[in-house]
Amino acid sequence: MELRHLRYFVAVVDAGSLTAAAEVLHLSQPPLSVAISKLEGELGVRLLHRTPRGVEPTSAGRYLLDAASRILGEIDDMVAALGRFAEGTAGSLTVAAVPVLMWHRLPTLLRRHAADAPDVEVRLVDPPPWEAIDMLQQRRVDLAAIVVAEHERFVARHRGSLDVHDWGPVPLVAVLPPDCHDAPDPVPLSVLDGADLMLPRRTAAVPSLPEAVEEVLRRHDVRPRSVRTVETIQAGLPLVEAGVARALLPDPDRASLDRFRVTVRRVDPEPAPMRALVLTRRDSTTDPRLVRLLERIRDTGPILCDLGYDQPSEQRGPMA
Repeated sequence: MELRHLRYFVAVVDAGSLTAAAEVLHLSQPPLSVAISKLEGELGVRLLHRTPRGVEPTSAGRYLLDAASRILGEIDDMVAALGRFAEGTAGSLTVAAVPVLMWHRLPTLLRRHAADAPDVEVRLVDPPPWEAIDMLQQRRVDLAAIVVAEHERFVARHRGSLDVHDWGPVPLVAVLPPDCHDAPDPVPLSVLDGADLMLPRRTAAVPSLPEAVEEVLRRHDVRPRSVRTVETIQAGLPLVEAGVARALLPDPDRASLDRFRVTVRRVDPEPAPMRALVLTRRDSTTDPRLVRLLERIRDTGPILCDLGYDQPSEQRGPMA
């Protein structure tokens, strides 16, 4: 039994005659009659009563009509679902992103992506940047979003194995205890001189916040009384909320730290911004799910461009 014969049979019953069904199916009547007769012969049962006014299904024909309609509907649904996979609007993606991107930028991105591709399930994990890179290379995640200092050095190190996309600058801001609400904006960098400074631990794998903060303090000869090293930014923010430390932290879109009970101020002189980067594997550029998500990332961030510094400058630019 061929699916097209089932479609022919359903069309004949719906139209009420072979002639009318042939017009709907864009066939001539003789091949359609042959197909119906062949179907009846394969099943060993008469499916249609031929009358001068057209055709009517027999009891067996009514049973086949119900069953065929169900089967053909499921096949149409399956084909449509597979088409959504091909378009990148169905399936699942796992994204590793550092927490400061989770707090504002990722929700904005996912809201737009869900409106565009509601059947794509996005799973999120929030490891430190070096672990996010490992997870990407081990194929445990599909995309990694991190914030780095010295991004040109980072790209030079990883461009052989990863596609690195620029997601725009990330400013550094002063994060002070909540009782500093009357601090000016911008606040002088000297507010950190002689203070207890909270700073995530350094890693040689990814130049990040510790390197950026230490460079700013060195350049302007600002000397904190002590540096309290924490594992991650989110682990150190309670120290600032408790009033026992201060910090210079990245604040993507100048909105990511609003959820915490701290005082956030711009800094004078303004430190060089860090950089948000989106990382994908080299072999994933044709994955329609990722292509669609990268398009949405371009919409939600200041810029998304391929940081392929080994290419001639005229070949660089926004991703297609």
